Amino acid sequence: MRILVGMSGGIDSSMAAYLLKSQGHEVIGVTMTVWSNEDPGSAGDENSCFSSHKAKDLEDAIQICRKIGIAHETLDLSDLFEQEVLRNFRQEYMNARTPNPCVICNQRIKFGAMIEQAHRMLDFDAFATGHYARIKNQGRFCLQRAADTLKDQSYFLYRLSQKQLSTTLFPLGELHKKDLRALDAELGFHPEGQSESQDFYSGSYTNLIKQPPKEGLIVDQEGHRLGTHKGFWNYTIGQRRGLGIASPYPLYVVDLDSQRNLVTVGPRELAYSSVARAEDLVWGSIDHLDSPIEAYAKIRSTGEPQKVIAQGDGKSLKVEFETPALASTPGQSLVLYDKDGFILCGGIIS
Repeated sequence: MRILVGMSGGIDSSMAAYLLKSQGHEVIGVTMTVWSNEDPGSAGDENSCFSSHKAKDLEDAIQICRKIGIAHETLDLSDLFEQEVLRNFRQEYMNARTPNPCVICNQRIKFGAMIEQAHRMLDFDAFATGHYARIKNQGRFCLQRAADTLKDQSYFLYRLSQKQLSTTLFPLGELHKKDLRALDAELGFHPEGQSESQDFYSGSYTNLIKQPPKEGLIVDQEGHRLGTHKGFWNYTIGQRRGLGIASPYPLYVVDLDSQRNLVTVGPRELAYSSVARAEDLVWGSIDHLDSPIEAYAKIRSTGEPQKVIAQGDGKSLKVEFETPALASTPGQSLVLYDKDGFILCGGIIS
């Protein structure tokens, strides 16, 4: 096949391109740029995805493509990234929700607009990345957790449509990172101990939200004043650090009120939920739920899926946790898996 490979300059995407070329495919590398030089926000760290310090990563991607013996293209998607990802990011925070920009970027930009733009320039049969996840065709195209569960990234990919999955390849899905690191070093692509991209953005999120400080109250569940803050958007449900409140026991953010600019805190037990609800669903290995089922849910990218009873009506999903879950946060994603690690569906926590 003729395969387009998303290249970040890092180990994983380099290994994806190398392995596909080794299998006899015709491979083309592509790197998308998302930082606008006009953006007034902090530049962020070079190990974050959204940063002005990406010139070296681009050069690394180009050099690795040369070593592999494949062509390379660069696509500027900074305007679309601003419209689709950063705008959503700001709106969600100002609505007292905590978004996951990587999930939106994968759906709308990396596996969406970038591929559409690339098709206007190039002919290719499939698109591949260095994500750790697996795709199986079982009548429907199904996302499955990676063989290396410590590196699994299926949570960030759950919003990919059946059409997107049908032409996507994840060459690293059956492999383990430690083996790929060793091969990468053997090939001389990166020095041993190469650092990895850590997050969407390494600076303070307030640089991206672009709101002037606005003083408000931090209160307990009874409404008693405990302190002040400079804007509810600086907090997220379940947050413990950085509250600036003296207390004989740890306090957690348990509610955000955007209308009153109010942050409510409470003891750890109040940050736990027995039930979570999600909307704006994307269906995976199934296309609906007829009745309640036993499944496993992730409400954040880290940690193992937790056992739940799930039920839905096609438009929304409700899960009841076997053991109450910490910080079920509106705006984050709830992803539902079966016992074999296949994604059943996922949505935005409401």
